[in-house]
Amino acid sequence: MAAAQPEQLTAFGHALAGALGGVFSNAVVYPLDTAKTRIQATTKKGKGRETVSILAILRRILREEGVSGYYKGFGASMLNTFSNQYAYFFFYSFVRNSYIRRVSRGMKNPPPLSTAMELILGAVAGALSQVFTIPVSVIATRQQVGSSRKKSSPDDIDSHRTHDDHADNSFLSVAREIIKEDGVTGLWLGLRASLVLTVNPAITYGVFERVKSIVMLGTAPGTKIAPLQAFFMGALSKTMATVVTYPYIMAKVRIQARSDSGDEEILPHAQTAERGERKPARHDGAVDLLRKVYTREGLTGWYQGMSAQIMKAVLSQALLFMLKDQFERYALLLMILYRRLTSRR
Repeated sequence: MAAAQPEQLTAFGHALAGALGGVFSNAVVYPLDTAKTRIQATTKKGKGRETVSILAILRRILREEGVSGYYKGFGASMLNTFSNQYAYFFFYSFVRNSYIRRVSRGMKNPPPLSTAMELILGAVAGALSQVFTIPVSVIATRQQVGSSRKKSSPDDIDSHRTHDDHADNSFLSVAREIIKEDGVTGLWLGLRASLVLTVNPAITYGVFERVKSIVMLGTAPGTKIAPLQAFFMGALSKTMATVVTYPYIMAKVRIQARSDSGDEEILPHAQTAERGERKPARHDGAVDLLRKVYTREGLTGWYQGMSAQIMKAVLSQALLFMLKDQFERYALLLMILYRRLTSRR
């Protein structure tokens, strides 16, 4: 009697493992994510002005909002992480299989897809997943920024709380507020910037493969890179991709948060608190916002918060890398449990 084949993860199982790992790693570094989002949504008033640090933001949140302030938008962000991972996998599988069926008609052994085509299909899948998941991202960003939308300058870092600190910041309340301000389309703020940012994984992959080819020079064919090497190479490639695409990352956050670009009139803090007026910034897209930021803050304004972005991304990636196998085991157990439960019906 042949030995039973060990259970193997299906493609959806791998997607589940990636989604669970993404949620866990992002949950651990979430306070950094909140701080970097507020830095990205913050406006420096004038060129050469000092940029608020991530430590200053973390201290301010703790002082004014308590530990719970670190986790504003946590539920929406975790939902966005999980849904984005699964949506990406779903659309990638659909687009890739459709393309393979089309090009392999009448062929017994179709050639494998080229790296360039894999990247193109990945970008298409990423774009489709963004269209369906970006509303949750917009809500999470608005929750994270919270009352700091009115305190959009580093000069206001020591200012007292406003009535917004006590406002309803729930998922549905923020969604209603966005729809009231911008209509239903407001839930898709920053979509064009998000579509441009689908090139980020392509840059990451390209740099990784280039660095890998250099590292592997002189080694025997079939030699695999060590896990620690892969981690540092991945961190380097992700950092370079972030540097190249960061202006659009920052622009997307400011568009979604409706934060000030520097050109709009800002009501005095006390006056805003007293009258309860909201004056969300309006932009004609990422390019328009970047132009305003450059005029007001200079080139450094495009990269405000980049170090926080890289710190959060690298730490999250490290956790995901270290726990990847563990989450694949969890996903396999969940699939086996589900199969056994459904078989009893």
